[in-house]
Amino acid sequence: MNIKKFACLFCLALLCSSCATAPKPESVEQPKANIEQPKPSVKHPLGIIGAVEPVYVLPMKTAFQARIDTGAKISSIDVDEYYFFERDGVKWVSFSITNWQSKETHTFENRLKDMMVIRRIKENERRPIVILNVKFGGKIIKADFTLAKRDKFEYQALIGRNIITGRAVVDPALSNTLR
Repeated sequence: MNIKKFACLFCLALLCSSCATAPKPESVEQPKANIEQPKPSVKHPLGIIGAVEPVYVLPMKTAFQARIDTGAKISSIDVDEYYFFERDGVKWVSFSITNWQSKETHTFENRLKDMMVIRRIKENERRPIVILNVKFGGKIIKADFTLAKRDKFEYQALIGRNIITGRAVVDPALSNTLR
């Protein structure tokens, strides 16, 4: 039995020593591959935009300064008052928009798309949603807007994710990159 153990240990030692003394292959320097970073598959036609950008509510001729808000799902525009009415059994909204700077005013009658609840600290606010055509960065976009009383805000319009997603990247250090 001792001879078997001795023979096994001898074979094991022989194997280990042959591995330790085997010549190491020469290291061949691999050529460095020129690896390009993959380009994003999403194109942003408006490029990089800032925290505040001009937006035209068509058919109005003067731009509104709009706050870009990536936290807002739907864009919003300031209206003084709005009135609901029915036309052919469908709910509509009548409202006027006045540009604070140029004083240009336009009255709209748009079909009511939906109502949205805006969560506030003191109380929730229900706002109508309509579809407006806007010119943003040279592109005409048909988008949802909530109608709101924004006179307590610095900007008359708020551009949300429904307009900027897939169209622009936002850098809050910039402003007025679009014309």
